[in-house]
Amino acid sequence: MATKLPKVPIVVVGLGWVGGIIAAELTKAGHKVVGLERGKSRSTEDYFHVHDELRYAQRYELMQDLSKETITFRHNEKERSLPMRSYGSFLMGDGLGGAGVHWNGQYFRFLPYDFQIKTKTVEKYGKNKIPEGMILQDWGITYDELEPYFVKFEQMAGISGEQTVNEKHRGPMSKPFPTGPMKKTPSILLFEEATKSLGYSPYMMSSANLSEDYTNPDGIARGACQYCSFCERFGCEYGAKADPTVTVLPVAQNTGKLEIRTFANVTRITHSGGKATGVVYVNSPTGEEYEQPADVVILAGFVFSNVKLLLQSKLGKPYDPKTGTGVVGRNYCYQVMGASSRGFFDEKQFNTYMGAGALGMCIDDFNGDNFDHSDLKFLHGGNIALSQLGMRPIQNNITPAGTPAWGAEFKKQSLFYANRTLSVGVQGSSMPFRHHYMDLDPVYKDALGNPLLRITFDFEEQDRELVKYLSGKTKDIMEAMKPTKTETSSEIKTYSIVPYQSTHNTGGAVMGDDPSISTVNNYLQMWDAENVFVVGASAFAHNSGYNPTATVGALAYRAAEGILKYLEKGGSLV
Repeated sequence: MATKLPKVPIVVVGLGWVGGIIAAELTKAGHKVVGLERGKSRSTEDYFHVHDELRYAQRYELMQDLSKETITFRHNEKERSLPMRSYGSFLMGDGLGGAGVHWNGQYFRFLPYDFQIKTKTVEKYGKNKIPEGMILQDWGITYDELEPYFVKFEQMAGISGEQTVNEKHRGPMSKPFPTGPMKKTPSILLFEEATKSLGYSPYMMSSANLSEDYTNPDGIARGACQYCSFCERFGCEYGAKADPTVTVLPVAQNTGKLEIRTFANVTRITHSGGKATGVVYVNSPTGEEYEQPADVVILAGFVFSNVKLLLQSKLGKPYDPKTGTGVVGRNYCYQVMGASSRGFFDEKQFNTYMGAGALGMCIDDFNGDNFDHSDLKFLHGGNIALSQLGMRPIQNNITPAGTPAWGAEFKKQSLFYANRTLSVGVQGSSMPFRHHYMDLDPVYKDALGNPLLRITFDFEEQDRELVKYLSGKTKDIMEAMKPTKTETSSEIKTYSIVPYQSTHNTGGAVMGDDPSISTVNNYLQMWDAENVFVVGASAFAHNSGYNPTATVGALAYRAAEGILKYLEKGGSLV
């Protein structure tokens, strides 16, 4: 029997970027908030002098314990789903700050095209351009409506970037980034020269790694990036990489109105009469169960956590791929990687062991609908970039194709090419299909005895054609950089959950203006429970050719505004 606690006004489930932003905005407005985080507490002090690649990059110190909580996977409904028992395709964060602690800091606003993708596709190419089975839909919000919330995230995080970029390749900005772009390294300059020679429009990647010291509107001061290369899978010991524990969470805590409970694993939302009444959670160290009544419940977790909680709580209608009805679990999308070209430079060397998570240059000439798709067998596209993340030595040991995997020749080639390789890669979009979805696994359970979340997904012809086309563009760029030898990856087949590809999972509780195909409205308020807000990348109706964090952050600020409106007047916000 769960111990019932005194009722609170607002409970937030998950304290990563979304939970931190919402907690900061609500507490600044004078509201008391209880934040439930299933992992442990974290702060910058935890990472002092801990450049430990083995511990963090290889043994996943900051990630979820898969022996206690994981997902199951299958390609289609005919296959048996099996649990992911070791990390591969994507990484799920754990602890205060969530995935916001171990992200790279690459920051991209989604394109205006993304938010009205179905309408704009049909208007330009006709409805037959959308292939059978692709359940493309608009988001119920426009870029212009969301733009002010992008600005809020950028000013809070201190986003570094170029102020003048071809607006065809990036939506209009009402306010410039608060700090200038990162440094241009020799490899970036080479990419810039090559892309310009091909008639493209390169720009420095926008970055949550500070290019200079910065104090944000809340008075949070942080120092500039040291280019140490320990960003992805690591917490930043300098606080130069924006993450919730050094930006929004301290602001909320300083108000005295945020109560953080760590090791609080929420297992279900309680509800009655079309409204949530609170949540139930388990204290992980003791196994004790608590019921926390609340007036407003905010789900602010990773995609899988949000969707699993809704399904487990029987809140919202589960998606049925056979009939196409229901909404919770619908529109699961991933990120299409695999199109890339690597250059081997026998006569040049680059200091690629220095870098930062968002140090790079990119082009959007082949992203969104920035190019003509009339004769192409795919929609959307991807961001093409050369990034200098810092080639940590355990994770990176690159040799040309045909090199033996061990022995004297392997060692010789490894040493020779250690600083002589560069890569141009693509981060491709992922479109929703009727048979790609999430539901509860009927067999496998987590450590608490609850069903695991199951993913049904595979690459489609859309994805294979996208990779084939964009890989050719990466080859053109790399060859313009004049390496001694170029190797191009130009094909993907069946999706595999084993090799790491991207942590950018989206969908499952998507936003829109039609309750029959969306879980939440454009304030991320549930259609089926007006006092529940489901915030995060779970709201994405598809995944763009970008990292999702900028759009997650903007939607979190909009949701916070919606929650404040709801607290004032109640009812549906649209």
